Amino acid sequence: MLALTPSLQKSTIVRKSAMPTVARAAFSVGSWVAPGATLARAVEVFCTPSAEARRRAYEADEAGAKTFVLDVGPHVIRVYSWGDTEAQPYVLLAHGWSDFALHFMPLIDALRAAGFAVVTFDQPGHGRSSGATATLPEFARCIGAVGAHFGRAAAVIGHSMGGAAAAIALHDGLAANRAVLIAPPADVAAAADRFAAFVGLAEHLRGRMHRALEARASVRLADLSAHDNVRDIDRPALIIHDLDDREVPWAEGERYARYWPSSRLLSTVGLGHNRILGDTRVIGALLDFLRGECVGERVISTPDLPYGYA
Repeated sequence: MLALTPSLQKSTIVRKSAMPTVARAAFSVGSWVAPGATLARAVEVFCTPSAEARRRAYEADEAGAKTFVLDVGPHVIRVYSWGDTEAQPYVLLAHGWSDFALHFMPLIDALRAAGFAVVTFDQPGHGRSSGATATLPEFARCIGAVGAHFGRAAAVIGHSMGGAAAAIALHDGLAANRAVLIAPPADVAAAADRFAAFVGLAEHLRGRMHRALEARASVRLADLSAHDNVRDIDRPALIIHDLDDREVPWAEGERYARYWPSSRLLSTVGLGHNRILGDTRVIGALLDFLRGECVGERVISTPDLPYGYA
């Protein structure tokens, strides 16, 4: 385990730290007096990224990136690249929920200094791409489309929901030699339940919320679970997750490492969900992995143990 102390740098990821009391009360009461409308509102909020994060994306410096747009289904996706993706090995980066591509700049700078070209993009409903909402399958399809445009990557790196989407994209045929997943959620149903508890949605509506999300994404939530997507991926992977992550429990990263045959788990302490992305020691370990060095620990477990025990 890599024991790290928290960085003093403030995270640029925009997220809600508290749900206003009046909003929680509205979801709680509405769960009983107007369950259909309340459920529909909960699903819409769950699928809508932060407007503040989008504002920050438009204000961010493109840092000399070459940019273009790529049509992926109904979405117009803004793509950024640095270096020569035809002459240099390139790394494909996928950001997480309510984040944006240019938030990766510390990692991008480190990858460029190590000799890699870099490609990243804003997901639907995020940054400078089109749309107002997004789902995990859309995240995965966009990773696959950008990867197909540039050809085989030296590695794909995903943070948070971008990590989960990267695993699905690899399962669906994304060409990448290695994968790094940083704080990846392993279970959409569990994430939806955490969200429902956060906003105050009554427990009796949570099963209906799962079904509504399935209808919206046209896929069963169970089919998006880590243990159903990574068993057959034959590329080496490094899973990086912090024991103090309050947004995506460490047990979900452990689940990836348990079921992904050629993976290792690097656990950190004190970095949480967001600071881990820009921490210099984490970036150093990540670069070691991309160079083929042995990083992290092999998870030895059995499927009958609860997740989070290895």
